[in-house]
This record gives sequence, C-alpha cells and structure tokens, in this order.
Amino acid sequence: MKITGAQAIIKALEHAGVEVVFGHPGGAILPAYDPIIDSPIRHVLARHEQGAGHMAEGYAQATGRVGVAMATSGPGGTNLVTAIADAHMDSVPLVAITGQVATAAVGGDAFQEADLTGITMPITKHNEMVTSPERIPGAVAEAFHIAATGRPGPVLLDLPKDVLNSTAEFVYPERVHLPGYKPTVRGHGKMVRQAAQEILSARRPVIYAGGGVIKAGAHDELRQLAELLDLPVVTTLMARGAFPDSHPLCLGMPGMHGHWTAITAMQSSDLLIALGSRFDDRVTGELATFAPEARVVHVDIDPAEIGKNRLVDVPIVGDCRVVAGQILEALREALHGEASKPDLAPWWEQLRAWQGAHPLRFEQPADGPLKPQTVMRALAERFAHMDGIVVTGVGQHQMWASQHIRYERPRTWINSGGLGTMGFCVPAAIGAKVGRPEATVVAVDGDGSFQMTLQELATARIEQIPVVFCVINNGALGMVRQWQELFYQQRYSQIDLSYDCPDLRKLAEAYGCIGLRCERPEDVEGTLDKAFGVGEVPVLVDFRVDQTEKVFPMVPAGGSNDHVIESAAEWYEQAAAGAKGGAGEPGGAGLPEHMREGKNAV
Repeated sequence: MKITGAQAIIKALEHAGVEVVFGHPGGAILPAYDPIIDSPIRHVLARHEQGAGHMAEGYAQATGRVGVAMATSGPGGTNLVTAIADAHMDSVPLVAITGQVATAAVGGDAFQEADLTGITMPITKHNEMVTSPERIPGAVAEAFHIAATGRPGPVLLDLPKDVLNSTAEFVYPERVHLPGYKPTVRGHGKMVRQAAQEILSARRPVIYAGGGVIKAGAHDELRQLAELLDLPVVTTLMARGAFPDSHPLCLGMPGMHGHWTAITAMQSSDLLIALGSRFDDRVTGELATFAPEARVVHVDIDPAEIGKNRLVDVPIVGDCRVVAGQILEALREALHGEASKPDLAPWWEQLRAWQGAHPLRFEQPADGPLKPQTVMRALAERFAHMDGIVVTGVGQHQMWASQHIRYERPRTWINSGGLGTMGFCVPAAIGAKVGRPEATVVAVDGDGSFQMTLQELATARIEQIPVVFCVINNGALGMVRQWQELFYQQRYSQIDLSYDCPDLRKLAEAYGCIGLRCERPEDVEGTLDKAFGVGEVPVLVDFRVDQTEKVFPMVPAGGSNDHVIESAAEWYEQAAAGAKGGAGEPGGAGLPEHMREGKNAV
C-alpha cells in the first residue's frame, strides 16, 4: 500500500521509537502535521522554532535518547540553526526535520526558501535534502543512527513539499548500511596497555573527565578507575554529575570559573587522563602554559579531537565506557602481576591542603542584599534529598549553579557549554521535564538569558509541564557587567536591564503560571517551599539579587591557569600592585600582561 511522504515521515519516526516531537508548523512542513493527529507521537507546540530545538536538546540530555525538532522552510529552519549549532558543540543527539519549497522551485528564491542543508553543513554530523518519498524511511533510520552513535550530534533532514505530497511504498530498513560511517568503539590494545603503565608510573595524576563520559554512559567505569588507585577527578562544565561531587576523590570543576583546587591540580599534574574531554580554551586557559609538566592520555571517540589543541602522549580513539573498561582491565592485570599501586599520599596531602585553603567563598550580609550564591546553596540543600535536574541558561547564574550545587548523578545538570547560548534554559528545561516527568526540574536562569525565550512559558503552561523557573535577577547582563568592571575601567555599556521591566511576577501570572518574588536572604527558604509545593503548574520565582556580585574564582580569558583570582578584593589588589607608578584602573596599562584588556578577548 502506498502512503504519502508526509505519512511516511511520521510512520518512520514511530519506527525509530520517537515518543515526542517539539515543533512549530508552517506552509512547507504542513503536510507532515496532518498525520500527527493520528499518531501516538506527542507533539509539543513551541512558540518559536529555536525553542523547539532547545526543547529537543533538553529532552536528549535528560534521557540520553535522540531529541526531535520540526520546523517549516525558510525562517522556520533558520530559527532552528542556533539550537543545531548548540547541539553540535555539546554533542547532543538531535534530529531536525524541516520543510522545504517544492523541488521544482528550489534555487529560484521561492517564498520562504532557504538553503538549509548548505547553512547547516558546518554544524551537523550529516544533513540531506530528501528528494523522493521512497527515500524517507531510510533517511530517517540513518539520521537516528548517525545522531546517536559515535560522537553524538545533530542531523538535519530537509523535506520538499512535493516529496511530502507524493506517494510511495513504505519500507523501513531492518538495519542501516553506511559503509563510510564506522565509529571506532574499542581502543587499540597497545595504547590501552601503555595508558595503564602511564597511570601506574604517575605521582601527580588527575582524571580530566569531560562530557563524553556522560554521553557514553561511562560514569560507573570512571568511578571504578578512580577508586582503584585513588585518582583525583575533575569534572568539566559538561561533565557535572559524571562523578559524584560528594566523593572524596572529587576535586570539582576546572576552568575559567572552576574550583581553585581543580584548576591548580591540573596545572601541577604530571599526568592528565583525559576521558571524553576536548581541552577547551575555557579549561586550559593560555594553552602554552597549561599543565606544563603533564603527560597526556587522551580517550575520545572523535579522532579529530585527539591532538587538536594539546599534544598527546597516549592517544586512544574509542568509546569512553569501553576504553575505560579496557584500562581498568589492564590495570588490574598489572596489579595482579609485579606492578604495585603508585604512592599518591604526598599528592593527596597537597590536594587536601589546597582544598582547605581555597574553598569557594562568598559573604551574605544578614541585612542583605540577597546574594545569588545564597539561592544556589538553598537549592543545593533541596537537591540533596530529591530526584532533580538543574537546567541553566548562560551567564553568571550558570557558573554559580555549577559551583554551589552538588551533582551526584549523570544527566542531572543540563546547560549550554560550548556555544554558550543565552535563551537555552527555559525551553531546555521544558524538554527535560517532558523526557523525565518523574523528576523535579528546576530552571536556573538569568534575567538576560530568560528574556530571550520567555515566551515558552506559554508552552509549559498549555502543555502542563510543571517546571520551577528560578530567575537570578540582577537587573543587568551580569557577566558582561563583570567584564566591563574588570577589563574596561568600569565603563558600563548597554548592560542595564532594570529589575522591573518586565515585572516577572506579573509576567508569570499573564502566562497562567504562579509568580513569586524574593528579595531578602531570610525569605529564600520560604519562597522555595512555596515554589516546590505547587506541583502541577509552572512556577516563576523572581530572585532579586545584588547587581555588583561577581563570579569567582576566575582565570581571565587568555590568561594562564597559574593566575587564579579568588575574589574581587584580590583582583583589585593585583591591579593596584601592577599599576605602580602608572594607570591604576582595572583593565589599564598597569595590569600584569595576562590581565590587560587586550589580552582578554572573549
């Protein structure tokens, strides 16, 4: 029996195991929206295509399954581009389905035409304009296979309207045959054995766990590896939860705003065991001075990442879970033979001393103003006793949430890491809640980031998706303000958002949500009690916090990780010391070279 291409795309999604699609209809994709009515697939109507893409990302990150976003041609597809780029940077499995003008009109600048395969070529693992209805089932099967295997990522299928309206026999392939696509899963035996020897020989080792650990489901292997030899572990922004923060071997998060000990441990190490991490500039700081004495074992399923930023001594291409298991096996075999566990007692003595001397610091005056860290610590207390997921936007609030909330399990922390997409939080939290309805999902956003996709509150309300939205409202573009204070002589340019426009409490009510406000530290607990007690309706809490509060520790962008600044007071002290006899303003010529404005490009 023949069916239309539109029916085929929905039926193929059903065969692929899709339970939910996030999307927004329009002319070119309209034929595919009709068979959705008769499908068991749930469709969540986003208010903007970018929102649909981020919802699909949030769903994917929370569940480990492929997220699906659907949009029409032209602006519908281009509105998806930000989410696709975000998924590409953070290795999120995503299938984007877009409508396209009829094949006869392609290239003629038809109404709502855009070259979506051309536009997304650099930011997808694969994309295809499907030119016949017979091709649709195979294209869908391949898209899901490519998105979910190897290094996960986004795939786009572009469907011309005449293809959706044409008919063909529906045959869904039993298996996918892609001769040119064979990700390496198992590590090379010789390299694995060499990695084991490097680990046994090291005296200052650090496991540098990246987002690939979570993508590969390698958290158990990571824990076993760390515990076998008492190896310290740092978890990057994308790996929070891959290793329990409460574990005695955990040093926390490295990077520009990471934990002091995590940053310094990597810098002082003699061996970095990099698992599913890519030596991102926010982690390494000035690459030439990063971990100068460290040999490197680098495990990654993407061969392009190995040696891209840092020379590697032991390269291993493969799946993190499989390769970590191989390394464990090699270590156990060596320990059963003549090898002995390395003596890391002096290293741990140093690490514990650093941890004691350099904790996260902030002060909450009893009479206010409310500090954002106070809110994070209160949320942390609640998450210690519940099955919860934290989703953030991008900015200061993102760093505070990563620093001050403990993450004990994978897929409990979702954020935009590589692309740093403001506006990610609200839709991604909705997608996460759809994927994990049993979990408490808290969206921690900033007032700037929130206002980029706040219209998705309507989606949460109409679709009955009860997320708790906590807006850390400092009335400004906080991270930009921080940089302008520290690097641009306190010349604040275009960062004022005001606390009252919009009135977030009234905005929540306008969308049919519950709106709350908290301005005093003594009210934080009571406000959260109310927010978490609502249950079935989305809640928006406006936490009005101190605009002058900054994120520390901080390694200035482009600066060396040898220079971790722990507080604003230390920053200004260093600025003054560097300005003897010269300009004394932060960002001025008197600063040490690594702290000058010109050396700190974003």
